[in-house]
Amino acid sequence: MADEIAPYGSNTNADPALKRVRTRHFQQAKENGIKITGLTSYECLSASVFDDAGIDFLLVGDSAGNTVFGYDTTIPVTVDELIPLTAAVVRAVNRALVIADMPFGSYENGPDQALSTAIRFMKETGCHAVKCEGGVRSSKQIKRIVRAGIPVMGHVGFTPQSEHGLGGHIIQGRGDDGAEQLLADAHAVEDAGAFAVVLEMVPSEVAGQVTRELTIPTISVGAGPQCDGQLMVWTDWAGFTSGRIPRFVKQYADLAGTLKQAALSYREEVEAGIYPGPEHEYGA
Repeated sequence: MADEIAPYGSNTNADPALKRVRTRHFQQAKENGIKITGLTSYECLSASVFDDAGIDFLLVGDSAGNTVFGYDTTIPVTVDELIPLTAAVVRAVNRALVIADMPFGSYENGPDQALSTAIRFMKETGCHAVKCEGGVRSSKQIKRIVRAGIPVMGHVGFTPQSEHGLGGHIIQGRGDDGAEQLLADAHAVEDAGAFAVVLEMVPSEVAGQVTRELTIPTISVGAGPQCDGQLMVWTDWAGFTSGRIPRFVKQYADLAGTLKQAALSYREEVEAGIYPGPEHEYGA
């Protein structure tokens, strides 16, 4: 990555050794066979940690409906709910590209609504790109946003905002008809000007075909290793999710177990009079 000089004297406190990930770097990564890494994030603490770890992009996903707000699905999530979360993530990072998820109902009415929503995210949060679901059906919206100078990440395959229309959490792209539709959707996203596309819950061989046919990077969410990058919901990845987790998720930590044990120890020490001890007291 080439060094960049911030315009208008901005970012004067930024570390000059850090190079911001840009959408052009996604294309360079695909061309050079470098895998792209992404995680969701919804607040400044996790965002800062993931940024320090070198994660390439952070998605402020509408999965916040489940992980932050406690909804059963992503469908109730609103733009007003996602904007403060996105702004918090943006403030916490120096390197990662921050992408705001456009929630259900914020772009389905057509290109004008889609552009209005995207502009709101860019102006009120400082994010670097937006993401919207749908292939052929969302191509006009993507094209309108891109023409306004706003980068868009597409999302095809299983699209959670359409789970009722899809009949539930069902793998997409199976069979000749399914694969043909997936390819059509992916090409529509690329043709509309998206800089990358998420493939969710798609058979690995089909995802591989899409990856080979597209010039833009493909990002896997349960679409196997042949994609150009991987994205996971961080609470799944870190062991915060209770109950059944998707087959494609690998848990790299058990933060829920660690946090529970810490809370138990705290409660026991307070009840037993061990905490606070003399070392925690202020003198007169």
